[in-house]
Amino acid sequence: MALAAAKKTFGIVQIKKRHVITLGQEVRKELNLDEGDILDVSVEDGKIVLEPKKLIPADQQWFWTEEWQAAEREAQADIDAGRVKQFDSMEEFLDDLRKSDEGSKHSPL
Repeated sequence: MALAAAKKTFGIVQIKKRHVITLGQEVRKELNLDEGDILDVSVEDGKIVLEPKKLIPADQQWFWTEEWQAAEREAQADIDAGRVKQFDSMEEFLDDLRKSDEGSKHSPL
C-alpha cells in the first residue's frame, strides 16, 4: 500500500491578469526554486499539481541514460572499495597495462 505524501500548506494564491500565479517566498525556499526554473503542470483528481523539473541540455543527455548511470554507480563502488590504482607518470601507467596484458591473448602495447 502506497504511503500518502506529506502535505504542507502555504496559504492561497490568486490568478492575476494574464493568468499569472505568484508562488510565495516560503514555497520557493521549501523547494529551492529560482526565477527561470521549469515546472511541470498536471491535473490530478481536480487539483493543479506543479512539479519542479530540471531540463538536461541535449549534449549531456547521454550521461543521464540508465546505462550510463549504472556504469557510474559501478565505478563509484570500485572507488569506494579501493579497487583503483594511482600512477605518478604515464610510463608507470603503461607498464601496469603491459603487466596486465601479459596473460591475455592481446598483443602488448
